[in-house]
Amino acid sequence: MISKAYSGRNVNQVSLEKVVEGRTGRPVWVGVDVGKYELVVVPHWGAEDFGRPWRVANPQQVGVLVDLLKGLGQGRTLVVAMEPSGTYGDVLRQACTDAKLTVHRVSPKAAHDYAEVFDGVPSQHDGKDAAVVAELSRLGKSAFWPWERASESRREIEYWVDRLDTQRRLGQLHGGRLEASLARHWPEVLRQLKLTSPTLLKAVIEYGGPADLAADEQAVAKLRRWGGSPMDKETAAGIVESARASLGVRLQETDRRRLRDDAESAFKARQHQKEARKKLVGLCRGDKAIEALAAAVGTSTACVLVTHLGDPADYHCGAAYVKAMGLNLAERSSGTYQGRLKISKRGSSTVRFWMYLAALRLIKKNSPVRPWYLARKHRDSHGSGRALVAIMRRLGLALHNVAAHGEVFDPKRLFPGGRPAEQATKKPKSKGALMH
Repeated sequence: MISKAYSGRNVNQVSLEKVVEGRTGRPVWVGVDVGKYELVVVPHWGAEDFGRPWRVANPQQVGVLVDLLKGLGQGRTLVVAMEPSGTYGDVLRQACTDAKLTVHRVSPKAAHDYAEVFDGVPSQHDGKDAAVVAELSRLGKSAFWPWERASESRREIEYWVDRLDTQRRLGQLHGGRLEASLARHWPEVLRQLKLTSPTLLKAVIEYGGPADLAADEQAVAKLRRWGGSPMDKETAAGIVESARASLGVRLQETDRRRLRDDAESAFKARQHQKEARKKLVGLCRGDKAIEALAAAVGTSTACVLVTHLGDPADYHCGAAYVKAMGLNLAERSSGTYQGRLKISKRGSSTVRFWMYLAALRLIKKNSPVRPWYLARKHRDSHGSGRALVAIMRRLGLALHNVAAHGEVFDPKRLFPGGRPAEQATKKPKSKGALMH
């Protein structure tokens, strides 16, 4: 293709008669580059035969485009191919499906990698991207992707999953801000109470700082009843004493207001998370995919996985499921990093975060996975990070077997054999022995 072939015209100026002239009965693949405000569409009739791009206002001219595609598909096979570009292409997908047009999905990674093969240069722009998508579809590198309305129960689960993760992020944001302020004005309390402790959050909301807490004669009684379980009197008295003797920076009124605001926001986020978790427990009853995963990783994580990745049974193998999580290994070579394997991080980062939490739960005390984790951590100079990623990868494979094949989750099967643990218990050789 020559560079001028990428210049486009408005869809209202496209003449269907001229587009199909001399192409009677020939199949056509229509590539769509989806943008927030504009769609760029390129018809592809076969090897080296591309039409000029059409420019379509999104979503104002989607109806015009669909009518044109319906006419184009008369008497021939027509496939509309597009990349998954967030939610910006959903209007077109729905309109094409309603018009009985065949819609296919092309992987963004495949389109990116094919860009230089396509015309000899790696650059990408809207017209070329649409042509690349069309050609990949013609070559069989696309998958059927009609617009499908999810059931009301699944949509409800998606709503509460989104709410749960949003509140988690807000809790982290305000918790981080609160920790920074407490480190300045009341550093002692961070060694006595966890940052997420309801007792700490309520104390900051009530008093705004250590001085007012120390001055309240009822402070010990209030601290004891604010937590989820009653606090012993000695611990409560120790917190009051730390407030009285705090070496923190004296509070001004603005500082006190900032502490209260962050503590209140963090506490509300915590309450909203509890509400979302409770809702999800009730909503997932009867959903086989979620119930199967919940037995292994808990209800909340199971709902996150199904919302973002779909039913694990729809993946042909466990490796494909792990790849969708972005936990597959890919070679990274750049500068000092030559041939190093790292996870690809494709797809949703939310999935990897919740898988990370699931991995942390698997290495708790008395867990059968803990010995393997400690052994890997002991021998790896990079510490616990790689060990946790390895657990996440193995857990992804196990979850596919649990949901797709009905197997019972057994953490002992993640790392059978116990060989790493045996290596960790061996005494290291002396320096002299290593020299020989």
